[in-house]
Amino acid sequence: MCGIAGALAPVAEERLVQSINNAQSHRGPDADCVWSDGIATLGHRRLAIIDLSEAGRQPMANDAGALWITFNGEIYNFQSLRAELESVGYRFRTRTDTEVILHAYDRWGTDCVKRLRGMFAFGLWDQPRKRLMLARDRVGKKPLFYSEAGGKFLFASELQGLLADRDVPRVMNAEAVDAYLSWGYVPAPLTGFKDIYKLPPAHWMTVELRDEGFLTFEQQYWRLDYTPKQTLSETEACEALREKLTEATRLRMISDVPLGAFLSGGIDSSVVVGVMAKLSDRPVKTFSIGFPEAAFDETVHARRIAEKWNTEHHEFIVEPNALEILPKLVRHYGEPYADSSAVPTFYVAQLTRQHVTVALNGDGGDESFAGYERYWAGRIAERLQAVPGSRFAAQTLSAWLPDSIDPKNRLRSAKRFLAVASQSLAERYGRWVGYFNAADKAQMYESGFRREHGADWLEKLFAESSGLDPVDAAMAVDVQSYLPYDLLVKVDITSMANSLEARSPFLDHEVMEFAARLPVALKLRGRNAKYLVKKAFADLLPPENVNRRKMGFGVPVGTWFRGPLKDLLCDALLASDSRTRELLRADVVERLVTQHVSGQADHAFKLWNLLMLELWRREFSV
Repeated sequence: MCGIAGALAPVAEERLVQSINNAQSHRGPDADCVWSDGIATLGHRRLAIIDLSEAGRQPMANDAGALWITFNGEIYNFQSLRAELESVGYRFRTRTDTEVILHAYDRWGTDCVKRLRGMFAFGLWDQPRKRLMLARDRVGKKPLFYSEAGGKFLFASELQGLLADRDVPRVMNAEAVDAYLSWGYVPAPLTGFKDIYKLPPAHWMTVELRDEGFLTFEQQYWRLDYTPKQTLSETEACEALREKLTEATRLRMISDVPLGAFLSGGIDSSVVVGVMAKLSDRPVKTFSIGFPEAAFDETVHARRIAEKWNTEHHEFIVEPNALEILPKLVRHYGEPYADSSAVPTFYVAQLTRQHVTVALNGDGGDESFAGYERYWAGRIAERLQAVPGSRFAAQTLSAWLPDSIDPKNRLRSAKRFLAVASQSLAERYGRWVGYFNAADKAQMYESGFRREHGADWLEKLFAESSGLDPVDAAMAVDVQSYLPYDLLVKVDITSMANSLEARSPFLDHEVMEFAARLPVALKLRGRNAKYLVKKAFADLLPPENVNRRKMGFGVPVGTWFRGPLKDLLCDALLASDSRTRELLRADVVERLVTQHVSGQADHAFKLWNLLMLELWRREFSV
């Protein structure tokens, strides 16, 4: 796990790439190196995990010195790939997975990415072809940004790395900000800056320097397939899942440095910890985060798992004053990002790094095994729409039900469900996961700031999933949106800000491919989410953890905005010099703030979205 950087230009850019390296030093505190041949310049900040010797330093070359790579991530099948490559004559000088990628590229070219099992982003310079190859893993665990500015093509692991180059303009991307206001994140290829882009997950890209500029080519190499469905009995499916997830976990426990696990007390992280405990000959180190507010606190459930497996357990309670780290988070994300659970995730990563260098987690279980309540709710909505008169009945009942400022209130959830139950699958999904819809934005935008992105992106994703069961369709969209651009961004940034490597067994692509082709009934049985996971690993899970309602990793920002964070909110959004006033109507923003802090309504997530946008614009002067 590292920070990577590079430049392609008519002259060597060693000083510039060193500046990018410096901006990403937290991603790799163990070594710092820059290499150049006068055209390509590669940089690397190393967090040493496998082969801690000097032989593992990067940028790394193959034996002939013709191929050079800077690589971020872990290739979990590197040992089997190495054996395959050795069988056809390749020789290895190190024990690293980095050298395996070099030889795999030499053997299979750009198709080498199809053989890699793991998380990765890399830049590989092919000297004989004068061609740079960039690539990202299938689900987008590891980030990769690029820009063309001042006659140079640049890439880096983080936005703040590229912004070290003064030739890269700090110009706000209005289309990206519009998307952010809808979803709370900026989807690829957009970033918050007009001239910087993300390479999408499961894509590779080649770049060649020509007299007239840069010639680029981009291609997608993987997509999750939900058909045809497998014909397995329930018992066979349980056995297969247990075997695949155990193997995925075992591979992610390979490390030359201490490792542990994030433990939320939810199904997925509990299963991972249980599997680790069975595979390990010593107590697993586990780390949990909690809140003083009982409705948001899961530490009791995490503690139950820790006691079951006799783990070496550590906890941290997040208080509102912990938000002193907001400026640091804004700087690390580099663009507006509205998932408030980044705050506790940062602190659990900070706590974890005090004890280990690698931490496994349960990310990805919900998106593969139907863990979110919106999957169940979407199925019920589809069934309601088949009943004559249901549209009018749902809207009437929604209007009649009382509202609540308590985000955990069940009547509030029912009211929210009924309000959109008659809408299309894409519209419902957008209302359930989004922040500001088209009507909100039409009312809120200043005349000079127009809608440029919006819901059409999401509608296209659902159109690509047409013909699937609504549950599979929603999961397919999550895998292409919420998972890579919200969840995985959150974990990568918060873990790497603390020089910690995060590994996710549920995001092993073989586990995901197996889950995608399971019949929906094995993933969602009535309201019983993650049915197969619970059944396959029943012996690892206390009944109290299995039978409770899913909490999610929520943060009590609504309460905080009415108390200790009220001044921060008002100073940021209502001040005369607020940057949001250039984009959004001051009266609409003031109404949202006033209604929330007075207890008339709950606008916590919308206000957090606006607060992060304001702090980002201030931090980066855009």
